[in-house]
Amino acid sequence: MRIRTFIAVDISPEIRRSALRLIEMLRPAADGVKWVAAENLHWTLQFLGDVDELDIPEVCRAVSKAAAELEPFELEARGAGAFPSNDRPRTLWLGAANGSREMVALHAAIHRRLAKRGFRGEARRFVPHLTLGRAGRSTSSRAVEDQLAQLADFEAGTMLVDEVAVYASRLGPEGPTYEILGRAPLRN
Repeated sequence: MRIRTFIAVDISPEIRRSALRLIEMLRPAADGVKWVAAENLHWTLQFLGDVDELDIPEVCRAVSKAAAELEPFELEARGAGAFPSNDRPRTLWLGAANGSREMVALHAAIHRRLAKRGFRGEARRFVPHLTLGRAGRSTSSRAVEDQLAQLADFEAGTMLVDEVAVYASRLGPEGPTYEILGRAPLRN
């Protein structure tokens, strides 16, 4: 059996509340966006896709070794934006400010460990972000661009990053549900 798998950092209750507030601020300007459910908000580090169930323990070990390379750190959630750009929004997100370098280092450590085991990451540069919603191809209004510009410095709070989780994502008619497959603490 294959399991749709990704690696992420869970968010704090404070940042979850702020992210939901940000979604409500963006919603009126952004028609056609499928918003992420509150319980599914997280900082994605790497999406692995469909992984053989027998390889999950190896993935968890690799993530544990990578996480143990880094000290816990504070991460500030700040600023709204979109990929690929604010005028062509496909993914609406909450960004990271202080602590983003450490998130990039955590992603790189995980990527290195998994690449040694044959898992390939994305070719594009990793940018720490919390996905809020995904837009259809037709979502490119001036209202969205203006709202994102107004929220470029949106302050969402600070949290301690001291653990990474390996998740299974099960797709269903109501959207995805996530199940934790393993947890990996950062170095104490």
